[in-house]
Amino acid sequence: MNTETLYDLYLKHPYVSTDTRNILPGGIFFALRGANFNGNTFADQALAGGASYVVIDDAAFAKDERYLLVTDVLKALQDLALFHRKKLQIPVIGVTGTNGKTTTKELLYATLSQRFRTYATKGNLNNHIGVPLTILSIDNTIEVAIIEMGANHLGEIAFLCDIALPDYGLISNVGKAHLEGFGSFEGVMATKGELYDFLQDHGGVVFLQGDNPYLKTMAAARSIKTIVTYGFSDTNDVIGRLVKADPLLQIEWCEHTTENKYIVSTQLTGSYNTENFLAAIAVARYFNVSPVQINKGIEHYVPKNNRSQITKTGHNTVIADYYNANASSMAAALDNIEVIDAPRKVIILGDMFEMGGESDAEHEKVVQRAKAIGVERLIFVGKAFKKQEYLEAEFYETTAEAKQALQDRPIINGTILLKGSRGMAFENLMEIL
Repeated sequence: MNTETLYDLYLKHPYVSTDTRNILPGGIFFALRGANFNGNTFADQALAGGASYVVIDDAAFAKDERYLLVTDVLKALQDLALFHRKKLQIPVIGVTGTNGKTTTKELLYATLSQRFRTYATKGNLNNHIGVPLTILSIDNTIEVAIIEMGANHLGEIAFLCDIALPDYGLISNVGKAHLEGFGSFEGVMATKGELYDFLQDHGGVVFLQGDNPYLKTMAAARSIKTIVTYGFSDTNDVIGRLVKADPLLQIEWCEHTTENKYIVSTQLTGSYNTENFLAAIAVARYFNVSPVQINKGIEHYVPKNNRSQITKTGHNTVIADYYNANASSMAAALDNIEVIDAPRKVIILGDMFEMGGESDAEHEKVVQRAKAIGVERLIFVGKAFKKQEYLEAEFYETTAEAKQALQDRPIINGTILLKGSRGMAFENLMEIL
């Protein structure tokens, strides 16, 4: 079956799924293959669950006209998404970055949706499967789309750009993450910079953190026609500053072209998020969202998925930031807990994954930085951190061991930074904090 024929069916059944647990009645199920599963084997289950059609790439599973045979299911999904993207006559904003891309994406949605019918990537669907699914979720009622793009190896952002075809782009920052796939920090810059490459080649607009030396260098190396800047210095198009963080942020912002200043109180912690707010403000102002609408969107944004999320438990205030962790996000989180005004501060950190040959050195840097802050209790969890063990802090090889230690010596009335890679399963510690 070719893409155009499949697209005709999609228009009649515009609900796409790759998981039988999320089948929408009347939709199309794409039977993807994985390292440990063959989606073709779930075709019958998808139809029984309400799908109208299933896309398969093994003729042995075809039984009737509801089974749509293609050469490769994944490529068929990606080709269908590209075909649909070319039909969409709306601005598409691509967002990537080492840290902050999901929060920035959500803030873009919070501000732009005050004026436009906006669609943004759901959750973390930002890879070679998630981006096509996101595009295929956009219908003709949408006026602006925000597509988050993640990567862990060279060429991945370029590949996603060729599907999403962004008109506008924003790189939140670049840092040391997924070094096993990128090989080096320079590899991170090259891959994230693929978004700039696409926008350069297609006359797109870049939203740039104008005080970030790495992003400025990356942009300057390309011939990008239109760049809108945001940051803290007066040379930016949108200028902001952090008013307070106690621990929720309050931000003041203005535009370079006017003397009007605006203050907005947020429901987000982490001084590092100031840049994410300014990014959203810069994009929203470019699209003529009013300052009043922008502030309303920001004020009502509530973080989720354990990203810079303040959680009041029965005993403590927890800064839950354990969705992901890498060298730069760890440094930012530690800078933030240091400036927060709280009498009893505790730091609990979990291993950073996919750091490659730099793992030991980067974990040692985190340990030294955390030591310098001077908190009531300092706890490190994971095999990588255990290698850095010293007497004045607590080190546990597993989250289960840390949990037992916290049960034996509970933390009461503390302000706790809980930060680690997703695989550390720190939600298990939340139960006792």
